[in-house]
Amino acid sequence: MLRAAAVAEKIGVPTVSIIGSAFLKQAAQVSRGLGLPLAIATYPGAPMVDSDEELRAKVERNVLPDIIRGLTSEAALDLDATPVEPQPGSVVFRGTLDEIQEHFHRQLWSDGLPVIPPTRKRVDAFLKFTDRDPDEVIRVLPPEGREASILSIAVNGVMAGCRPEYMPLLVAIVEAMADPNFRIESAGSTPAWETLVIVSGPVVRELDFNFGQGAMKVGRQANSSIGRFTRLYLRNVCGYRTPPGTGDKGSIGYTFNVALAEDEEYARGIGWPTFAEDLGFKAGENVVTVQSVVCISPPVYSSGDAAVNHVQQFVDVLGRVFCYGSHSGVKRGYWHPLIVIGPGIAGVIAGEWSKDEVRRYVWEKATMPASLMRYFCAHTAGLDLDLARLVEEGTLPSYYAASDDPHRPVPIIVKPEHIGLVVAGDPGRNQSRGYMSNNAQGGRTSRRVELPRAWARLRAEQRDMSKLPPRTTG
Repeated sequence: MLRAAAVAEKIGVPTVSIIGSAFLKQAAQVSRGLGLPLAIATYPGAPMVDSDEELRAKVERNVLPDIIRGLTSEAALDLDATPVEPQPGSVVFRGTLDEIQEHFHRQLWSDGLPVIPPTRKRVDAFLKFTDRDPDEVIRVLPPEGREASILSIAVNGVMAGCRPEYMPLLVAIVEAMADPNFRIESAGSTPAWETLVIVSGPVVRELDFNFGQGAMKVGRQANSSIGRFTRLYLRNVCGYRTPPGTGDKGSIGYTFNVALAEDEEYARGIGWPTFAEDLGFKAGENVVTVQSVVCISPPVYSSGDAAVNHVQQFVDVLGRVFCYGSHSGVKRGYWHPLIVIGPGIAGVIAGEWSKDEVRRYVWEKATMPASLMRYFCAHTAGLDLDLARLVEEGTLPSYYAASDDPHRPVPIIVKPEHIGLVVAGDPGRNQSRGYMSNNAQGGRTSRRVELPRAWARLRAEQRDMSKLPPRTTG
């Protein structure tokens, strides 16, 4: 809302944004990042839990006077002075390891976990693994208007515990998150969605990602530290911090996702294209994909030697888990569920069905009554979900308004091609799992990984260093 108001103000149209009182600190942060003192009208509390009488009284008593004041005088939003930040590349602190941890914690530069001090030597080791200039800026990122530079990526990569050779992936991840399609400006919204990174290509094996048993659990450095980097970057550069920070309004959240890597060798062995190939990339290209995750399903166990046995289980379990929040994506005409299929399960399915046939079946069978979808929407945002109007506007396909029956079944996924399929997990078990995105926020976005020209030499030097005998003291 405030970003739209800023656009209007810049072309001379006065605005007043209506903001719930719980969002005032976040609104001030956004306004500072935009560089504009925007006028607001404050609604005390949350309108979704107020009676009609309470809502009417608060609008008359609080909102209307603020609107009048905002349109006729100075902005109502009080902006604190923006603190002076250190210059990129400067030394920000000297001390012991414990003192550094405490300083970074007080400055809200950590995620609450110990960080690796980003010394110049460590940062330079990361910068060797990219041909990009450290001062290059990918984009100025909301909400705090900070530059996403190559140097900032290296600094946060060090802090997150990444290895220097992960740097090309970190750059690609930030490029993908900075893409307008990802909508990074929504990363601090109340559903508390988290970014999921999906890694594809030869780097999966070369950098020792886990794609088998224990996938999506902490324990492998590549998966864990890259997942942590993504969250740390959103905190430190964008400004999405939980209290005492003000940028992240996630109501009840969960921790960062470790990076997901596909068992590409198995996928190709059963005749399926890889996840990156599904997205239009060539075999052998290194790719990172980012998307939002707001809900993770329970483990989905399935059995049998027929494809339909397993895919129907996806419908029965994931369809029920995802139906509650599907209205949010349907309202926007897009959301992007992801199904991680265990290798053994994928092998049975691939014996009969292509990936497109899996997507088509899930899309056709995963439905819910339109009345229930409207009911869930009303409870979430206090708004009606008018499917016929959305079809008329072109947001939704015609099948959402094929009947007047309020209880008609409608797809919870707008189009089959929105479903992502990744082969990963324990090849010795019959388990899969689903990941639900937060509508168009955190839209599925990919980037090729650009390895430095000296990649082979740098990796050879690392291997040689690892063979050195340990130092002795005495």
